[in-house]
Amino acid sequence: MDQHGDIVQTDQYLTFTLGEETFAVEIVKVREVIDYVHVTSVPRMPTYLRGVINLRGSVVPVVDLRLVLGMPSIEKTVDTCVIIAEVLFEGETVHLGMLADSVQGVIDVSPSQIDPPPKMGTRLDTAYIQGMGKREEGFFIILNIDRVLSVDQVATMESMRNSTLANEAA
Repeated sequence: MDQHGDIVQTDQYLTFTLGEETFAVEIVKVREVIDYVHVTSVPRMPTYLRGVINLRGSVVPVVDLRLVLGMPSIEKTVDTCVIIAEVLFEGETVHLGMLADSVQGVIDVSPSQIDPPPKMGTRLDTAYIQGMGKREEGFFIILNIDRVLSVDQVATMESMRNSTLANEAA
């Protein structure tokens, strides 16, 4: 509630770091956060696709978010973790692991604390940015996780997951 007793709408976001930058995703898109586990690499996959993990019997593709966003590859540290997100793909929910340097926590953000994505000309695609969150110490980038990975990238990961499942069944 604000100072007048009115209910103020807030949304929750999971904040995490990639390098020196802080990013966030809507908490409703996050299934869980796990410590870094061994990622089984799969031959002939794009470089941003680090491989798959076994999450309680399910094969979950893992991407290096840094590579997807055009940053240098992640270096594993004690804080490195995997964010398991639910991504919408062709009307279905797909579980996807995303490597992050560290997770900061869940924060409440009101709509007044979010600016639209910056306009950087027509040549730069900012469709994956849902908004720019404002905090006292600066901005954080709110990712539209359904758009961070293009349809082609998610399709590649789905086919890889299916082929891994088929190999396990054989």
